[in-house]
Amino acid sequence: MQALLALQINANDPLFWILVVIAISFVVIALATIFIAVLVGRIARTVGALEKRVEPLIERATALSEEARRIAAQGREIAAQVHQMSGHLSTATMHLSESAAIVRDEVREIKALVSHSVETARDKVEMIGRSIDETHAQVVATTRFIQSRIVDPARELAAIMAGIRRGLEVLTAPTPKPINQSYGEDEMFIG
Repeated sequence: MQALLALQINANDPLFWILVVIAISFVVIALATIFIAVLVGRIARTVGALEKRVEPLIERATALSEEARRIAAQGREIAAQVHQMSGHLSTATMHLSESAAIVRDEVREIKALVSHSVETARDKVEMIGRSIDETHAQVVATTRFIQSRIVDPARELAAIMAGIRRGLEVLTAPTPKPINQSYGEDEMFIG
């Protein structure tokens, strides 16, 4: 009997409308629950299929992850070696720069020495040139002096002596033969 009472509620009564809203709400909730159940079922099947497809990818990702870890370990080893090598390179660079500084200092000293040697050599060449010029002037002066004081008077003395000798020869010579006599070949030679 009570079930009939619920149907006897007046449509103008607010309680009727509340019951209608509650009933509609239950129907909507039931439909939503069914829809969600269907949707969850589909999602579960999709996730299952996706899981089957993703499982090889996960295995590959795991293998790649292991490979990446090995590569990372090798990378760390390489980085350590590069770091060690960079230390050696920086030491070598430091030694090279020190050597370059020493070479620059030596080159600077050699340049100074060469410059000094060039100046000294230039001075010596000029001094030797002056000495040669002075020696040449002295030789010329000595030659002129010897020519004017010794050679010229000796030549004059030799000429005088030659003249005296010829004169003495003429004076001491045998008397000439008369012109009508013949001379031998030796006697005709005038020397």
